[in-house]
Parts: sequence; C-alpha cells; structure tokens
Amino acid sequence: MRKIATVFAALAFGFVAASPANAAVHSQCGKYICVLTAHHNRFVQDITVRTKDGLPGTLRSYWGNFHSPKVNAASHRWAVGYEQAESKLVCGGLERDGRTIEDGICVTI
Repeated sequence: MRKIATVFAALAFGFVAASPANAAVHSQCGKYICVLTAHHNRFVQDITVRTKDGLPGTLRSYWGNFHSPKVNAASHRWAVGYEQAESKLVCGGLERDGRTIEDGICVTI
C-alpha cells in the first residue's frame, strides 16, 4: 500500500510541476499571419503560425536555433522545461508562390 501511495504522490508532483501557474500565451499579428506562443518565462512550449486570410501558403516558425521546415501548417511543441539561452523572440513567416509575403512577425518572451 505504501508503494502505491508513493507512486501517486510522485505522479501528482509531476502534474503540478508540468503546468506552472503563471504560464502565458502571447501572440503578435502582422497583415497576413499571426504568431502564437505558449511559454513560462523563457521556457517555450508551443509555437503556432496561422494565416489570417485563410489562403494557402507556406508557413514557418523559428526560435533560437530551431527553424521549422516550410509547411502548410506551422506548429511545434516541446516538452515542458525546454529553454534556449538568449532566445527572446519567437517568430514566423509566410511565403506564397515562391515569394516572401511576410516574415519577421515576432513575439517577445
């Protein structure tokens, strides 16, 4: 019985540590795209880039040394607690027909 209680206590602590109370979601929009990020201080957990007009295009996101491949829907998640030192901007871009439509839309973390 004591082992089961210890396991449940460890799992409960993991859930509390995984979701910090002051986690935040911030976004920044340009003319054609919005960049959204979920983070806790400098610990980014998610980057999502979306088009505002719904038209097709190639999206990408970048943060520190992470640069997503060019895709139709840009979103990337990390495990809780991942940090890139000195990385203060989470950014995104949009290309259509081989031309850069918008780039450098960034969220400060």
